[in-house]
Amino acid sequence: MNAAKTILLCGVGGQGTILAADLLARAALAAGYQVKVSEIHGMAQRGGAVTTVVRYGDQVNTMVADVGETDCIVSFETTEALRNISFLKTGGYLLVADETIKPLPVACGKASMPAKAKAKLAEANAVLIPAHDLAVKAGNAKCENVAILGALESQLGFGADLWTEVISGRVPPKTVEANCKAFELGLEFANAE
Repeated sequence: MNAAKTILLCGVGGQGTILAADLLARAALAAGYQVKVSEIHGMAQRGGAVTTVVRYGDQVNTMVADVGETDCIVSFETTEALRNISFLKTGGYLLVADETIKPLPVACGKASMPAKAKAKLAEANAVLIPAHDLAVKAGNAKCENVAILGALESQLGFGADLWTEVISGRVPPKTVEANCKAFELGLEFANAE
């Protein structure tokens, strides 16, 4: 790999976006790449937007991702995918959890959800991942973020064993088995697509 690759992860507070970015950065480091990470937390603790950029490659000069320069967007929610889609470069790929979370203004009736979100994502060739179902099947619904990382691995090629080691060393011990299984199920899902 010569040029650095840029992956933008986005979601809302509580979905594990920051943990997913940390796991991705650790996996890229373990694969022998230089890595830089940039996080924007927003009102994460209250369900607000969370965006993290992970850049990796033989040499990474900046952690900034400009509009139209991201190789991949990994979104843990459909609305956040649409909000960040302008960052995706031509020929990039979009992995999106098939989940929509209504923000507080929508729940209170002061705003509305984007119209035809899934149709717009389909037009952008997004791969919708049943992350919640995969996480439940793995034994822990909170592992959705790791299931999506499994799907991402199908594009990266770091190796499942490397990810298992990274996941095992980072998540709470009682969740290692479920997280590793969620990763495996996400990878299987993406490879079957």
